[in-house]
Formats: sequence, C-alpha cells, structure tokens
Amino acid sequence: MWTRRSSRIILNGDDIAASEITPQRIFEQRRRVLQAAGAMALGGVAGTFGAQNAFAEYASPDPKALKLAAKTDTKFVALDKVTPFKDITTYNNFYEFGTDKSDPSEHAHTLRPRPWRVSVEGEVKNPKVYDIDEILKLAPLEERVYRHRCVEGWSMVIPWIGVPLSELIRRAQPTGNARYVQFVTLNDPSQMPGLADPILDWPYSEGLRMDEAMNPLTLLTVGVYGQVLPNQNGAPVRVVVPWKYGFKSAKSLVKIRFVEAQPKTSWNTYAPNEYGFYSNVNPSVDHPRWSQATERRIGEDGFFTPKRKTLMFNGYGELVASMYQGMDLRRNF
Repeated sequence: MWTRRSSRIILNGDDIAASEITPQRIFEQRRRVLQAAGAMALGGVAGTFGAQNAFAEYASPDPKALKLAAKTDTKFVALDKVTPFKDITTYNNFYEFGTDKSDPSEHAHTLRPRPWRVSVEGEVKNPKVYDIDEILKLAPLEERVYRHRCVEGWSMVIPWIGVPLSELIRRAQPTGNARYVQFVTLNDPSQMPGLADPILDWPYSEGLRMDEAMNPLTLLTVGVYGQVLPNQNGAPVRVVVPWKYGFKSAKSLVKIRFVEAQPKTSWNTYAPNEYGFYSNVNPSVDHPRWSQATERRIGEDGFFTPKRKTLMFNGYGELVASMYQGMDLRRNF
C-alpha cells in the first residue's frame, strides 16, 4: 500500500519483505531526491532538475538525445531501486517493431518522431491537433518515478517525464457524453516493420474510463531519464498508467479520442479471456497461463534472484482503489 507522509507517497512495510525495507541504496536514493526537492524550493535548481541528475548512479542516457528539464514531483517517487537505462531500452514490448524483447531496440530506428502530431477528437468542445512541441508546453514538465508491472510477470522502476493527462483533458473540455478515452498508436508500415505481422488488428488501441484518465497518476509522457523518449519506449509521446499492466500504456500516440461507449482495445479484442479491459495489477487474479502473485524485477542480479510479491494495484491503491469500489475485480479484470 502507498501512504502519504509529509506530502510524499511511500511504501508501507506490510507490502514488502522485511529484508527489503529501506535498504541502504534506497535510503541514499531518497535522500538525494529530497535534497534536490529542497534545493528547488530554495531556487537553487531553477526548475531544471531532471531524472538524469537524480538517478545518475543507475542511468546511462543517450548522450546524443535531446535533454528535457523537469522538476521531480516528490509526491510520486517510488523508493524502489531504479532500473538501469540500458535495461529499460533493450527489454521492451512494442510489437510494431517485433515480438522479441530485443526487437524494438534493434528495429525502432526506423521510427521518425518528428514531425509528429496528435489529434484530440470525439466528444469534446475543443478538438485540436497538437504538434509535439505544443504537448511539451501543455504544463511544466514533471519527473515521476513509477513502478511498472508487465502481464508476463516482469517489472521495472522508471523515472518518466511528462504532464498529467488531466491537463490535456481540461483543455479539450469533454462533453457530457464522454465516458471513455481511447488511445490510438501510429499505423505506418514504412516506420514500423512489425505491422507486417497480423498478430493484432492494427493500429494498436487502448482505452481508459474517464475517471481513470483524469487520475493524477495518469501521465502523458514525453521523456525518460532526463531525455526525450527513445523510439523503442514509445517516442515521441505515450501514456503511462502505473497501476495497470504495461500493455495499457499505449506508445507513439497519434489520436486521443473521447467516446461514449467502451472502446475496443487491441489485446482485449485479441484474447478477451486473457486481457481484460481494466487490466489492473491484481496478484489474486491469475492470467490463464501463469500466476500473477509474484514478479521478477528486470535489472536485478539475474534469473535466480528471488521473485518479489506483486502488490495490489502495483502499490498505488491509495490513489486508485476508490474508483473500483463495488466492482467485482475478478469479473472486471
């Protein structure tokens, strides 16, 4: 469970093994984050404190990539050890570039993240086509360190940079008919060689209920580790929904649609008995082919490292559980 203390969200000891409660590396990481936050409050960082600075010990960002200045939002900093940059950029699910975990890093160089536009459309009073530079200026960029849990049983801890999706929604002014938000990914075979394989009904599509999209955790994401998103991580803009399994966080967005009916989503359409529309992280609801009770953290000491217990809602229950009160989470998985 996440609890709020002194304006920060931190882990309760009940959620992790006693041997993992505030080890030295996490204590030191937290101290650096809080020191940086204090410096920002005093004006010493002038709003340019980025993920690459806070987590340089764990990161090796691309020196050629455009850097992004962002303030670290200490309310949304998971205290787990951050996953190394090399792991989050070489172990990916992005089927538009291939089905193997290494395929995106090997093939995504064909993606052209500029120029790039995202159409905001549907049941809104202010439809608009945003250029990527306009998205970068929607609101001051924030750095947030989120846990991520893949439906296949592996997890990572990633410092993202973006703006709350609620900021874009506020500007769009949804009508009373807008109950869901649909996210549609680029569908261009010349840039995405994996589209030649009809695994899914392309383009990739995902969706959230309106209250989920408005939740403060939901991030319209443009960067990671202090730089713009690498192609294999969903450049140039994606959504990040940390209490849900990873496939809900759609990458390389070109359309954000506000709709009345629950939208069809790619994996739910492909195998509805395996991939529910909600897909909240839930250790008590197994995938038909494997348990979801435990997970393996990418970037740790190897395959034989003991698995850790999966947290309900990935540990974000305090901020999201109220949205599902009264729902049968086994049926609405």
